Amino acid sequence: MAQAFSLQPLLELMQTRTDEATRQLGQLIAAEQNQRSRLQMLEQYREEYAERMRQATAEGITRMILRNYQDFLGRIDDAIRQQRIAVENSERSTLAGKEHWQAQNKQLKAIDTLSQRHDARERYRENRQEQKLQDEFTTRKYSVKDSGES
Repeated sequence: MAQAFSLQPLLELMQTRTDEATRQLGQLIAAEQNQRSRLQMLEQYREEYAERMRQATAEGITRMILRNYQDFLGRIDDAIRQQRIAVENSERSTLAGKEHWQAQNKQLKAIDTLSQRHDARERYRENRQEQKLQDEFTTRKYSVKDSGES
C-alpha cells in the first residue's frame, strides 16, 4: 500500500494561495487597464475640446469665452495629471501582484516537485514489491514442479 505524501496539506494550501494570487493578479491587471482606458478617454476629450476652442477662436470669440475654454482645458489637464498618477499607482500594484504570484507559484512548484518525487518513489517501491512477489511465486511453482518429477 502506498504511503501518503506527508506534505499533502501544505501542497493543497500552496495551491489555494497560488489560485488566490492568480485571481488577485487578474483583478489588478483589469484595474490597470481600466485606469489606462480612463486616461486615454481624458486625453482624447482634451484633444477634441482643444480643437473646438481652435475652431471657435478662428471664427472669433470674446475674451470671456476664450477664458472659459482655457479654464476648462486647465481642469482637464489637472484631471489628466491625476489620472496619470492613478495609472502609475496601478502599474506598481500590478507589478507587486505579479511578484507575489510568482513567489506563490515558485513555492507551489517546489512542493509539487516533492510530491512527484514521493509518488515516483512509492511506485518504484510497489513495483519492486510486486516483482518480489512474482519471483517468489515463480520460484515456488518451479520448486513444486521439480520436487514432483524426482
